[in-house]
Amino acid sequence: MPLSEPNLEPILTVNAVSKSYAEGRQRRTVLTDLDFSVAAGECLALIGRSGSGKSTLLNLLAGIDRPDHGEVRILGQSLGRLGEPALTLLRRRHIGFIYQFFNLIPTLTLAENLALPLELNGVLATERPVRIAALLERVGLEGRDGAFPDQLSGGEQQRVAIARAIIHEPALVLADEPTGNLDARTGQRILDLLVHLFRDEGRTLILVTHSRKVSEIAGRVLALDAGRLTAETAALSW
Repeated sequence: MPLSEPNLEPILTVNAVSKSYAEGRQRRTVLTDLDFSVAAGECLALIGRSGSGKSTLLNLLAGIDRPDHGEVRILGQSLGRLGEPALTLLRRRHIGFIYQFFNLIPTLTLAENLALPLELNGVLATERPVRIAALLERVGLEGRDGAFPDQLSGGEQQRVAIARAIIHEPALVLADEPTGNLDARTGQRILDLLVHLFRDEGRTLILVTHSRKVSEIAGRVLALDAGRLTAETAALSW
């Protein structure tokens, strides 16, 4: 079944957003007049082929890039009106990221990788080990806090990446092809974990994928094609 039922107030709003890039003397339009919103507690899948604009849109939602036209708002704040320090603070406190290639720091243990977002957000040093141990247990890696990323399988590393994305309790989590670097069986286990964690905690998840199968965990699916939203459907259940 889908992750969760949405609440009424949107966490994220995209209004008339367009984006293009210079290619020599030409400009290539990547996104055109996108409009959608995401409610608190909702799981939205953004699906499309390679080159459809998914990664560009994710960068705009994270405030890493800025649109040519239109507005992105998160928690009522217009990203275009925030300077870089304020954007960094917004991402640090309110947004979590799950990447296809895990992006764990290889020289840090699992506990140290998870402690980093807590430290950046001012969580007391005495509280960090408790939260880390509890979350490692939830993702099935209890007792592995002293291991390094290269001692883990790909699926285990993605479990740590998911834990890192939610340990600071963000309002919004952005997932970029979270199973794209995993085999089918391991990918299914990661999807099951996402369903479990996000349904339990009622967190808001935007999932970017090219896979219809992956998009099935979402309560709503938006399709991108050549930079435009072409369809909106309710996702299928498992």
